[in-house]
Amino acid sequence: MDTDSEPYVRLTSLRRLHQSVAQLNTARSLADTLQTVADGIVTGLGFEMAAVNLVRQDGDLVVAAVAGSTGAEAMMAGRVGSRASWERRLALGEAWGELRFVPYTEGWVLDDDDVPQWHSPGPAPRFPDEWHPMDRLFIPMYTSDGDLLGVISVDQPRNGRRPGPWGCEALQMYGFQAAIAISNARLRANMQRALVRLEREQQALRASEESFRAAFEYAPSGMAIAEMGGDQHGRLIKANDALCRLLGRSASMMRRYSFSDLVHPEDIGTLLRTAAEGGRAELRMSRRDGTYVWVSLRNSVVADVADGPRFLLTHVEDIEERKRHELQLAHRASHDSLTGLPNSAELRARLSARLCERPALTSVHAGGHAKGHGDGHRDDHAGVYPGHPGPDSTWVDAYDSGAAYLDGAGAHGFSPDGYDVDGFKADDPGAQGPAAPPSVGAGFDHHVHVIAPQNDDPAAKGLAVLFCDLDGFKSINDRFGHHCGDAVLVEVARRLAAGVRDNDTVARLGGDEFVVLADGLGLADAGDLAVRLRNAIIPPIRVEGRQVRVGASFGIGWASCGESVEEILQSADQRMYVEKRSRSKGHRRAG
Repeated sequence: MDTDSEPYVRLTSLRRLHQSVAQLNTARSLADTLQTVADGIVTGLGFEMAAVNLVRQDGDLVVAAVAGSTGAEAMMAGRVGSRASWERRLALGEAWGELRFVPYTEGWVLDDDDVPQWHSPGPAPRFPDEWHPMDRLFIPMYTSDGDLLGVISVDQPRNGRRPGPWGCEALQMYGFQAAIAISNARLRANMQRALVRLEREQQALRASEESFRAAFEYAPSGMAIAEMGGDQHGRLIKANDALCRLLGRSASMMRRYSFSDLVHPEDIGTLLRTAAEGGRAELRMSRRDGTYVWVSLRNSVVADVADGPRFLLTHVEDIEERKRHELQLAHRASHDSLTGLPNSAELRARLSARLCERPALTSVHAGGHAKGHGDGHRDDHAGVYPGHPGPDSTWVDAYDSGAAYLDGAGAHGFSPDGYDVDGFKADDPGAQGPAAPPSVGAGFDHHVHVIAPQNDDPAAKGLAVLFCDLDGFKSINDRFGHHCGDAVLVEVARRLAAGVRDNDTVARLGGDEFVVLADGLGLADAGDLAVRLRNAIIPPIRVEGRQVRVGASFGIGWASCGESVEEILQSADQRMYVEKRSRSKGHRRAG
């Protein structure tokens, strides 16, 4: 650098410094800026060589640019020096303002560290301020926050002298401006990388959205997007073409509905649980023509990181065929393959569902005549409770054993085991005084007991079990073959089903035996039903151009809690045989 005694030369140097600083702001990239910084030392500040060491993310410094010597550039560019070695150099150097100078007399201790360096040959100094080839001068650069940004190392001043006050001031000014230029260039580079990354992410997002739109629109099964939460929960925002075709509604029409508007009323609870849990369910959805189709719903919650769940993505799969197949399999398992009536297993299941193991309480007269309601309702008020006189005689409540406990304990409503109908022992405080009205199934459950009617009281109703056996069917099978016999069984089944109420059960027990379950009948009602069904069976049946006739024998039994299904069916079967034997063989087919 020029000496301070030459003002004109200093002005010239200032102009060159200004030009070098101006060029720092013209670089287009970080790499260009770093090279411009190194070149500015050589072209504007009077040094033969300069190297820019830039701090990396890991803290070490890499030689990012070299100017003035192709040999030095080949040897040093891209090499890395550790942060610790650089801090040692800066700490060892003499402070020339912001600069750090390490004279050759002390710099020999740095020869073996890992910092890349280049020294040109030259003679020993001849006067005190002459530059020695082993002298080292560093310009530290700092960020606005005071962090080390990099270090510029300079060598070989053109005038052969160590820089004076003016030269040091110029180097400090240049280092300050270089730090700003490098920081701005790095910021621009980061922004450019961020913009490129953002553009790539946006492109990926657009591609993903397009893929989703195509997958949504052209999916072979139904898909819908619905709102989640708020007053519009479940409202359809969008439905694809497959769902519109499945339900027979246009896309614009679908947006008027929510899922709760489209599912079967019995499946609303299933829908709400599925939507809340984000799971799957099988339910029925309505078509535009009023019919219902079985579908499988599978929900996925589309969540917003900030606001929580926002939408439901619902996949709707048509499972009507599978459901129909399942129902067919279930029907085959529970129904007779020939007549289509419930089979023996289904009959026993339906009858068992009405029974419990505990006999129902009935009102029993002291003389041994039972007074039961038998209408299938709770017998909470059957008769008068233990120890209470009735309006016309004394009644006690007992199990359906046909007799009341009227011994010493029975007068107070206690059975021989020492417990009353409410579960109190005779010596319990709760057993003193008049007994409380017993509830049906007290201490057990709220089962509605089935009780057989015991007399002709019109109010006494029960569950009638009509056991039917065809008369003359074997001869038809023997004469005309099983094909004709099967046709007769199908027609008899049709006539039986047509002769009962919708809520009654007609089942084929096996062979030519049928059973009818009819609830809410009295004794006379059951007899009338048997006569009507027998009369319905008697008319001739046309099979393959011939007419055949069969008769029917009915045995009427009654279901009652405390009895097994087999006991009830056996009782009705026995009564059927009693009825069959009571008529002569010639009158059986005629009914």
